[in-house]
This record gives sequence, structure tokens and C-alpha cells, in this order.
Amino acid sequence: MGAAAAAVPAAEAKRRRHGPRRRRADVVVVGAGLAGLTAARALKRAGRSVVVVEARDRVGGRTLNHAIGGGDVADMGAAFVGPTQDHILALIKSLGIKTFPTYNTGSNVQLIKGVRTLYPAEGLPPDPGVTQDLPALLGLDALAKEVGVNAPWNAARAAELDSQTLATWAEANLQTETGKTILETAVQPNWGAEPRDLSLLYVLFYIAAAGNEKNPGSLVRLITTGGGAQESRVHGGTQLISAKLAKALAGRVELGAPVRGITQRKGGVQVHAEGLEVHARHVIVAIPPTLTGQIEYHPKLPAKRAQLVQRMPQGTLIKCEAIYDTPFWRDDDLSGQAVADVGPARTTFDSTPRDGRPGVMLGFVGGHDARVWAERSKAARRAAVLKNFADYFGAEALKPKSYLEQDWSDEVWTRGCPVGFTAPGVLYEYGAALRRPVGRIHWAGTETSTYWIGYMDGAVRSGQRAAAEVLRKK
Repeated sequence: MGAAAAAVPAAEAKRRRHGPRRRRADVVVVGAGLAGLTAARALKRAGRSVVVVEARDRVGGRTLNHAIGGGDVADMGAAFVGPTQDHILALIKSLGIKTFPTYNTGSNVQLIKGVRTLYPAEGLPPDPGVTQDLPALLGLDALAKEVGVNAPWNAARAAELDSQTLATWAEANLQTETGKTILETAVQPNWGAEPRDLSLLYVLFYIAAAGNEKNPGSLVRLITTGGGAQESRVHGGTQLISAKLAKALAGRVELGAPVRGITQRKGGVQVHAEGLEVHARHVIVAIPPTLTGQIEYHPKLPAKRAQLVQRMPQGTLIKCEAIYDTPFWRDDDLSGQAVADVGPARTTFDSTPRDGRPGVMLGFVGGHDARVWAERSKAARRAAVLKNFADYFGAEALKPKSYLEQDWSDEVWTRGCPVGFTAPGVLYEYGAALRRPVGRIHWAGTETSTYWIGYMDGAVRSGQRAAAEVLRKK
């Protein structure tokens, strides 16, 4: 042990004597998540040399596989794909990866004010409050279409819409407490936030983005399973996508190298990472917006860009997964999907592997619940989450074979999930800087997409867009 310990300072001393390793490429990409790896793939295919620099000791960003035995994995990060997410689906197919339907058979569970109600997995809760407030909620689609996906900050009513939160809109437009509760419960896993946290303009932008060039975005597509964003899952886990992309970039991906600085000089850039320096003509920064603000830039970034990333936090989300011998809830003709007004796990999904074993129950803990429960012990969280599962699906849920959780706010190179969001006043004032290149610096990441912001499809689209920007440059 003493010899091994002595080797560490010796290696550090050698690095300091000889300085960082140096590499050269046409383009350097910061971040080996889906956005960065997609950009690198496009550049390589176009004949450009590329180096990807990643702070973590793994690829995949906000996707993360956790082995649960028998060759199966649990998705501890992004997990779902669905209709109109054409770019991620095309990428998955090109890599020879398969998808399979999210289990969506039988009845969903609603638990509101202590009353447990079942309703068809392909239907809506029969609660009168939901029925009464549904027209107002669906009316958000028309507002979203007005805002659009390319430049919501330029919409005719952008200032007005960005001067209120989703919560103030709900107070003015929803008539029942149940309707407001259902909205709050939908917001927590989608943004890792509360309605009071979110600018209405930002929410409308996000809804508009839940589609593609031929299909307008819709709230229903955003929050539903069959026909919606949660329709399918990836066989082998979503991190497999990044692993295959990285394998095709063999020798071009540098792990364990956090980027500390980016210097623009005449004709190129220098990217300064721990133990590594890369010289290139352009750089694509493909990490969450808030983390881009932790890099030191020379010359400094324009004020609007710097102000934007100071005001764009990541959501707060904990994914909790309980592993059972079988998905026992299916025996009771339950889909495994639940929505409730009491947390911490107010939303659930059946996350069982494709072959049906072992049974995996996924619970999302988001927004305020995640902020509160993150301060408590893992044992307390486990007990509370399993009680939620038992309230929804029966006492058998209290005795899993194992229990997993991933608090994305604790991930130093992510600092939250599933997406960066904006409060009132931010998108209108600073949104124009979201995608705008700064000299030879280009921005990628799901937050910068025009479609499917916050999703894997948005990440892939953003990487393709940033690569295309670079390829247009000399």
C-alpha cells in the first residue's frame, strides 16, 4: 500500500515537470454525452479530425446503466424514446440497438387525497377535476405554437409570457385543486422543478419542442406513454448508445479530463483540461449550460451569454428503482404507472427489462420533494419510496431484492437533471445567446435544441447542429 501511495505523488511530479499532454485536431468537443459524441461522429464522417474531452471516467452524460444481474441493466438516467424523436431513433437503429415498448397494459393508479383510483393505461384519470381542467391544459398547445421552437424570445407576447410562472398561469386558468395537483406532479419528473420555478414562456417553448418539423409539439405527447415521449425503451440501456459511439471514435475520446479553460487565438482555440491541452480550429462545448459557466474563457464571454448561464439551473431529480423477482403488479393487471399527490415518489413506471424479469419499479422524486429528501438518509428515502410503491401496488412492494437510487444533483459534472430551465425574465432577455456561437466556440447539449429539449433526441439534434455550424466554417 505504501508503494502504491508513493506512486501517486511521483506521477503528479512527473506531470508537472513535463507539463500536460498535447493533442491537435480540427475540432475539440467538450463533453462525451450524446450531444458531444454525436457531434464528433458527424465531424469524423465529414473527414475532420476530432478529440472529445470528458471530465468523467465514463461516457454517456445524463445516461447511466447500472447492472442488475443476468446481463440486464437499470437506466439510472434518461430512459425513454417516442414518436417524433426521429434523430435519436435513427441513431439507435444505425448502431444496431433495439428498442421495446414501455409496459403500458392494464390499469394505472391515481392516489389523490388518500383515494386510490384505477383507470385504463391508455386513458385519463376519471377524476372530475381532471375532466374540468383538461381543456385549459390542452389550450397550452395553442400558446406553444404561437411561441415556436426557433426563437421564443422573439414571439409577439414573449415579454408578457416570460413575466409569469407556470404556477401563476395555473392559478388563473385551472379551476380545481386536483387539476393543479396533477400539473404539479407532471412537472416534477419532466423538469425536476415546481410550477412556481418555471417561466411560462419556457414551458411553452418546451411544449412546442415536443414534436418535429411535421408534427407540432403537444403537452399530451410530452407526458404520455403510448404515442408519447415514454412509449419505448432501449434494450441494453441508454448508455449503450454512447458506448457504441465512443467505440467508433477509438483513440479520440479522453476521459477523466475536466476542462478548466478555453482560449481563442487567431486561427484556432486551445482547450485546457487537467493533464491535457488540445489545439484545434474550433471547439464544441456540449455540457449543461450552468457548467459552461465554470470554464474560464479568454477572451471572456459576451455578457449576455455569461448572464444566461448564471440564470439557467439544472432541475433536481432523484431516480429510485426497486428490483423484484418478477413484476408482480402485472399479475393484478396494473401497468406500473402511478400518479399521486404525496411523495417522495409521486410518479412511477414499470422499468422491467425486455424479457420480463426481474421486475423493476421506477420512481421519480423531483422538484421540492427531491430537495427535501436529498437531505435525509438513504435509508429514510428507501423506506418512503417503498411505502409509495406499496400504496400504489400492494404490500409486496415493501420487500425488493435490491434498491438503487441516483441523485443527479450530486453528480459534479451534471449538477441536476433532467434539464436546465429558466425562471421568469430569463428567456426573453438572454435566450438569444443560447445557441449563438462565440467566435470559434459552438454550443451543444439538449438545452440548446429546437426540438425535444431535455430529451436524448434534443441532445442528438444539438450535436448534429453544432457539427454543421463548424463544417460551414473555414
